[in-house]
Amino acid sequence: MRYPLKFFIIFLLVLSLAGCGGLDKKELDTITVWHWMSDRDEAFQELAKRFENETHIQVKFELYAPSESYTQKIKAAAQTNTLPDIYGILGEKKDFASFIKSGYVADLSEDLNVTAEGGTWKNKFFEKALSVNEFLPDNEYAVKPGIYGVPLDVTAIKIVYNKKLYQKAGLDPNKPPVTWEEFLSHCKVLKENGIQRFVSGFGEIWMIDALASNYAMNLMGEERVFETYEGKVPYTDPDWVRVLSLFKEMADQQILVEGAVTMVNKTAEQTFANERAAFAFNGSWCVNVYKGMNPNLEYAAILPPRITSKHPMKVWGGAGGSFVVNNKSFRRGSAIQFLKWLTQEEQQAYFAGQTENLPANKKSVAQISPILSQFAADMDNTTHPNIYPVHEDHEVIEAFDKGIQSILIDEKTPEAVAAEVQKVKEKVLKRAHKP
Repeated sequence: MRYPLKFFIIFLLVLSLAGCGGLDKKELDTITVWHWMSDRDEAFQELAKRFENETHIQVKFELYAPSESYTQKIKAAAQTNTLPDIYGILGEKKDFASFIKSGYVADLSEDLNVTAEGGTWKNKFFEKALSVNEFLPDNEYAVKPGIYGVPLDVTAIKIVYNKKLYQKAGLDPNKPPVTWEEFLSHCKVLKENGIQRFVSGFGEIWMIDALASNYAMNLMGEERVFETYEGKVPYTDPDWVRVLSLFKEMADQQILVEGAVTMVNKTAEQTFANERAAFAFNGSWCVNVYKGMNPNLEYAAILPPRITSKHPMKVWGGAGGSFVVNNKSFRRGSAIQFLKWLTQEEQQAYFAGQTENLPANKKSVAQISPILSQFAADMDNTTHPNIYPVHEDHEVIEAFDKGIQSILIDEKTPEAVAAEVQKVKEKVLKRAHKP
């Protein structure tokens, strides 16, 4: 018996609805978002309500913390094809590339470049914030060029200093150090007045790497740093020895608070918030942290004091948290619609006000606190390993950062560390060139 085409269409629709487990239309249209940001969950829930009131589309935020547990969850969900409509990818660029190549991340380039009232979606963001989610032509991961995620907020890692402690030492609280020489001079005055100088979570060696790379790029320029990663410039080069020598100067003048070399950043944040150090090296997320620890803390954010004017002082920064859209989701269009709404000026200003994080939307910066504005001031000079054109081997990075720890505890000289790092580098290069 032959059945008309109309019968088969109705039959397929019935099967489709049955496969959804009897969900009603509202549940079918609900956008699900997974995230790990416990400090921002309350703001997310409020924004979801506002979006539903405006569009009648429900958004369900699901929190999975800490970040390690979240990472395991999305990896497991990718294996079972159960990722939500919107989610974030933590980890390195290669992890991001893996999700894209598996078809779990939508290319948002076309949507970002559509011109609407007020310009394109892309132009609303800080350029460096989008870079973290962008894959350029001929990238090392063989990912199709495009932008695959949108930032929710941005970060910048700078030096913060305590204005009260500056005043107590007789220093002008509105004239922080601009050069390395001024920094050493100010630290000497602080010491003479019994004030502890500098704290950071150097027990987390990525923070050492961030500060050291700031100074390497300031002294050598980005190109020469990248040439080092490529094996064209040795770590025994005088410029690299000079970078390492900065940490020797810090050790010799006892600039670090006791225990900072092995201190985790949360402890370092507590130390600065409790006014037990005049300086700290920390990211813009600290604004929210310090507010919780000491609401009356008077401090400001500055660039690390430069050692030369030859090259700009680059600081680590860019996108803080980012969201991607599941390319396999049948709610893909609605998910993109929600992300466009979420990153508009009004929502970004609310989000920044609630979480004390830097908004990714450039126009929202005018509505943030003065301290956040100081972190945002040099966003054009931010960089990050995730957007480097070349990358150093993990083994070399570890040798370099642990070598700096050895310098800070007066166990090794800058020259000795430079030689050890170069030895590791040569071993890595030799291994890479083996047939």
